[in-house]
Amino acid sequence: EVSGLVEWPVVLMGSFDPEFLSIPGEVIRATIRNNQKCFVVSDPATGRLAPKFILTANIEATDGGKAIIAGNERVIRARLADAKFFYETDLKNWKEKSIDERLKKFEQIVFHEKLGTQVERIARIERLAAEIAPLVGADVEKAKRAARLAKADLLTEVVGEFPELQGLMGKYYALAQGEDASVAAASEEHWKPQGPNDRVPSDPVSIAVALADKIDTLVGFWAIDEKPTGSKDPYALRRAALGVLRIVLENGIRLPFVNFATKLLGEAADRISPINEHDEKLPDKLTSSIAGHVLEAIVAAVTAALPNPIQRLMAIRAQILYFHFVSFFAERLQGYLRDRGARHDLVNAVFALGGLYGDDFLMIVRRVDALGQFLDTDDGKNLLAGTKRASNILSIEEKKDNSFYGGLPNPALYKSEFETDVANVVELAREEAANAINREDFAGAMRAVARLRPAVDAFFANVKVNDDDKAVRENRLKLLNEIRSATRAVADFSKIQD
Repeated sequence: EVSGLVEWPVVLMGSFDPEFLSIPGEVIRATIRNNQKCFVVSDPATGRLAPKFILTANIEATDGGKAIIAGNERVIRARLADAKFFYETDLKNWKEKSIDERLKKFEQIVFHEKLGTQVERIARIERLAAEIAPLVGADVEKAKRAARLAKADLLTEVVGEFPELQGLMGKYYALAQGEDASVAAASEEHWKPQGPNDRVPSDPVSIAVALADKIDTLVGFWAIDEKPTGSKDPYALRRAALGVLRIVLENGIRLPFVNFATKLLGEAADRISPINEHDEKLPDKLTSSIAGHVLEAIVAAVTAALPNPIQRLMAIRAQILYFHFVSFFAERLQGYLRDRGARHDLVNAVFALGGLYGDDFLMIVRRVDALGQFLDTDDGKNLLAGTKRASNILSIEEKKDNSFYGGLPNPALYKSEFETDVANVVELAREEAANAINREDFAGAMRAVARLRPAVDAFFANVKVNDDDKAVRENRLKLLNEIRSATRAVADFSKIQD
């Protein structure tokens, strides 16, 4: 920015009164940088901020720059005096007023017309942080306290002048008030990460509040249908989702995302737009944006569990919202993994098993990593070829016959040892893979399905699937479905590119 402001840069150094060093260094830096486009410096002996600054003039002055330095010092002195006044005023207000008094101001500030006031949002974050705290090893009371304090600095004088210092100032004020160090740190860290290169919070209390804040934001805007579209994302929901992913993955957290998201989406939708039993078009409104087979599965599951029509519609709405929500997170996770060097088709192959319905983020990443390593081996490559061949044949025949060849094959219809061998190894591989996955040994699950390779290769080399005998043909297609089903214990191989 400074390079663009000058044509003949001349670097000079000025100073300011050391008494201003009582202000947090970030405030001094923001004041000098934003208002004067100057640079702060640190003392090489202590590493702390020094009462000096560097300015860039656009002329070689005849007096060596003395007048230019004096002019900048005069302005910076006034700016720092204002900053010092703001900071000291905030400290005084913070100490004299209780947190409840300060939060009352948020009752008059609307977060979003459909999502309520800031004080309502803070209450939601506090409740959610208390639920998340035990799952991330945080003290519940500290997490609740941190959640109540986290947004308090938004109404301070310093943050009003320098919005980029939100959170950081909350930490300073909380420490000055004598709050626990973890509670104070959460005021700053719950905003993180701000971007792909920003660090993620690592303290358990900060993690709980950061996740609660981001999940509440995502769920709220999802429930009111303010989703990102194309290049438009006015509420930075993509950044919030990536923040959740990074916090969870980089801290190795096992979070029951399914339970949180489904419950919260349902609660938010019911609160914002209660279902009217007399709205005859509601079922169509709910189901117009979801694929038929997915909708059928959701409706069947909900109908079996909830006979009450209103409860059923509420549950269906929550599940449909969740389906789209998961798809959104799947896209973010795919991008995150791609940036780490993972193949997007492997991510698709794992998500095809049900994505976040059955797994958490950490398990998905571990599955993708194990699948990538497996496919780099000869067994992996050859099994992929055999499995895709089975899937392709099945897809063609099922489409032609308009039928799904599920169910167990009949051993009495086997005409060769190759069919028997496939049936036996499929049963063994399926059992071993399931046991390995229950232990979260995904590499072991890959080794289990690798046992299929010799039998599958021999089957295709020696058996004609489309036998002239209709019963034998159907039985062999069921056997192919068994191969496809066994490999789906680890991934949907049909989604993987050759």
